[in-house]
Amino acid sequence: MTQQEIIESLKAGNEKFVQDKADGNLRDSVRRADLVDGQEPNTIVLSCADSRVVPEIAFDKGLGELFVVRVAGNIANTDSIASIEYAVAHLGSSVIVVLGHQSCGAVGAALGGGDNGHNLNHLLCQITPAVVASGEGADVNTVVKKNAELNADELVKRSSIITEAVESGKVKIVPAYYNLDSGKVDFL
Repeated sequence: MTQQEIIESLKAGNEKFVQDKADGNLRDSVRRADLVDGQEPNTIVLSCADSRVVPEIAFDKGLGELFVVRVAGNIANTDSIASIEYAVAHLGSSVIVVLGHQSCGAVGAALGGGDNGHNLNHLLCQITPAVVASGEGADVNTVVKKNAELNADELVKRSSIITEAVESGKVKIVPAYYNLDSGKVDFL
C-alpha cells in the first residue's frame, strides 16, 4: 500500500469505530500463528499512554498492523524515538502517526505547572515547547494539537534514521488528534 492508502485505511477504520461498526478482524488464533515468525506493520503510532486512547481499537486494526509506542503526552523522547527507529529501519513501516488526544492529563499537568517530582517534571518539561508555542491562555486541547505537531517535527530533528527515511520518501509523518467524546481521529 502507498502511504496515502495507509492513511486512508486508518481513516476508514476510524470511521467504522466512530459508527460502532468496527470489524475487529485479525485478533484470533490464526492471526497469532501468522505472526509468530515476524511482523511487518505499515504504520507506527506514537500515542499517549492514556487508557482511553487505544490506537488498535480507534483505527479498527488487528494484531501486527500497528507498531504502537505509548508514553504520557506522546513525547518523542530518546526511548520512543529509538523504538520508532527500529520499526522504520527493520520492519519497513512507512507511516508514522503522532497521536495526541482531547483532555490529555500530561498536557494539563504541564499547563498547571508546579512540582510533580523528578520523573514527571522531566516528562512535562518536554511538553513546555507546545505550551509556549500555543500562546498565553491556550486551552489544553490547543496545546495537545501543537504538541502532536511539535513531536512529529522532533522525530525528524532527533533521528538521522527517520530523517533519511522521510527525505527519501520512504516514511511520512502525520500528527493527529483523538476526540475522546466521539472517537474520531482528526489528522492535523
